[in-house]
Amino acid sequence: MRVNRFVMAMAAYVVLAVLAWSTITDEKLRLATLAVLALFAVKTVVRRKDVMHPDGRANGKK
Repeated sequence: MRVNRFVMAMAAYVVLAVLAWSTITDEKLRLATLAVLALFAVKTVVRRKDVMHPDGRANGKK
């Protein structure tokens, strides 16, 4: 079974978020950490879409 890198990256972000949630006790710091992780996850999704469809079109349609 081949696991693609995108799924592995998203799983890593989830693991990091769970670890941050369970180990950081300060609420503001916890939320800031989760916000940074969420930004990285969004950046990963956007970059994947850019790599998969470099011309801006989805599924070869105009």
